[in-house]
Amino acid sequence: MAVRRVVPNIQSETAQESREFYGLLGFEEVMNHGWIMTLASPSSPAAQISVMTDDKTAPVAPDMSIEVDDVDAAYAAMRASGAEIVHPLQDEEWGVRRFFVRDPGGRVVNVLGHR
Repeated sequence: MAVRRVVPNIQSETAQESREFYGLLGFEEVMNHGWIMTLASPSSPAAQISVMTDDKTAPVAPDMSIEVDDVDAAYAAMRASGAEIVHPLQDEEWGVRRFFVRDPGGRVVNVLGHR
């Protein structure tokens, strides 16, 4: 299993202001579903930040997202380790397969793969 990118998720009710703020640092909007917006660096597209009000289909907003090349293998590894699964593995309508797991420090991590 390989990590493709790691994205911090910032929970905020001020998406427009966040887009403008991070725009000053060179980020541009690359995705916007209304409840989540992702900003990326044009010169390094894997350098991203997501701003979200809440999560559309999960019980909590994750602290960060980790995209992997095999989300099913990641899910199996987390379950086998006894880690707390916060949101079960499922396919989402916007094209990702994902689950949430809690890290040892209490942070919620969205582990995903694109379908």
